[in-house]
Amino acid sequence: MDISVFLVQLLNSIQYGFLLFLVASGLTLIFGIMGIINLAHGAFYMLGAYLVFWLTGITSNFFVAIVLGLPIMLLLGYIVERTAISFLYKRDHLYQVLLTYGLILIFNEMQKLLWGTNFYSVPVPEILKGSIPLTENQVYPHYRLFISMVCLALAGVLYAVIGKTRLGMMIRAGAVNREMVQALGINVGRLFAIVFSLGVVLAAFAGMIAAPVSSVYPGMGDQILILSFVVVVIGGIGSIKGAFIGAMIIGLADTFGKVLLPDIASVAVYATMAVILIWRPQGLFGKA
Repeated sequence: MDISVFLVQLLNSIQYGFLLFLVASGLTLIFGIMGIINLAHGAFYMLGAYLVFWLTGITSNFFVAIVLGLPIMLLLGYIVERTAISFLYKRDHLYQVLLTYGLILIFNEMQKLLWGTNFYSVPVPEILKGSIPLTENQVYPHYRLFISMVCLALAGVLYAVIGKTRLGMMIRAGAVNREMVQALGINVGRLFAIVFSLGVVLAAFAGMIAAPVSSVYPGMGDQILILSFVVVVIGGIGSIKGAFIGAMIIGLADTFGKVLLPDIASVAVYATMAVILIWRPQGLFGKA
């Protein structure tokens, strides 16, 4: 592998890692704070992609489609939490798995009714259609750089919200001791609804900005859900910092695995997870 190919694959790894981080950060917040195993998280990623495809067709503007689509997904997340997830907080994890699996089936059928089973594409916005030269023979698309920069900015915002704001303080306290937070007069039900809706928006946004670089198709959230669970386990459950580092590691392992060892690329991801868990069974930033 020459240096130009290595550089392109490195940038692809980072961009894919950022996308994984957006999905995994919502997943780790929901599981780490609410104790909910949300198998439907990948379905929200898929719905985000379909929503931006549909709204781009109506508005003819990708960015307007995202602005219109995010409140819809925020409302959907709030409704799902209030009408379904909120009844499971004191139930066994088996009930959570069964309910969220049921949500996957509902969302998949809803997607087929609304958009059918065809594959669709979302055009790259005109302003981001160019590319930058990396070497004499290699270029890199502007849109992929845009994805990386947006995800990096969002990671910074998420870090600031969790670490520096009153809402973040309540979320961190809820992750440690939810009974104590409730005893202090904080509405835990509302806090959990916010956290779940935030997680849904992050997953949907990842699907929206990924749509122009990948096809939009039924079940597209399944694969990224599995990888996001791997990221959460590697980083440590409930840790945003761990989700970021874990996403970068899996982005590198998956992208370079497909280039260097295409026949056993999927093994590289799970072998990486196994090695890290042997070293730190609680994950890189999980509690011992």
